Amino acid sequence: MTDQANELISVVTGAATGIGEATAHRLARLGPVAVTDVTDAEGQRVVEAIEAGGGRAIYVHLDVADEPQWEAAVATVAAEFGGIDALVNNAGVGDWEPLQETSLESYMHTIGVDQVGVFLGMKHCYPWLQRSGRGSVVNISSIYGMSGGMGISPAYHSAKGAVRTLTKNAALAWAKENVRVNSIHPGVIMTALARQVSDQQALRDMTPWHRLGEPEDVANAIAFLVGPESGFITGAELAVDGGFLAH
Repeated sequence: MTDQANELISVVTGAATGIGEATAHRLARLGPVAVTDVTDAEGQRVVEAIEAGGGRAIYVHLDVADEPQWEAAVATVAAEFGGIDALVNNAGVGDWEPLQETSLESYMHTIGVDQVGVFLGMKHCYPWLQRSGRGSVVNISSIYGMSGGMGISPAYHSAKGAVRTLTKNAALAWAKENVRVNSIHPGVIMTALARQVSDQQALRDMTPWHRLGEPEDVANAIAFLVGPESGFITGAELAVDGGFLAH
């Protein structure tokens, strides 16, 4: 349990599974958490698990690419918990084709979730983050927001690269408001998607540390960046990638 006066109220997008789920559990140690996603049953399951462990959480249905849903979600969280101190923009989707085979519809869908969703989250949470006096945003980019990857997934790379730069732009704009904004760049993380890859050794070989990351590796980094221990860090990018970007 946390000291209620020092509780951190967090919103986590894409929190029903994977990195988002691990993050919701980790931030529940710091205070109330809004678990948001489009998969309602899985999201509610995360809330129930947090509550079973003594934490406080609510589930809010949220398509991050939909602005009215953001407006409603922020209002719900603020009404339930009294404010918002931290926002973790984690929700994301991927694309797999090479550029020349990518349809405009596919490209725009990925951009909508991975890039526009981050913009909308920051825009609509900002009044509460500013009011907090200790507001913190962590945007989940990717190693592929800092590299060319494997020459496929043009929408994903574009969106994650944009998130990297948007993070720095917002960090500069909001420094005077005591709102910090940082990005995390995960490497290959053992999520449900990674488990579907038949050649697990190939995934491990991509990482100098010779293992895949766990969602908790990223969640712990997020907890550091939203908490008081990182109070002088803003506009930074933290790679949680087992050394991938050191190549």
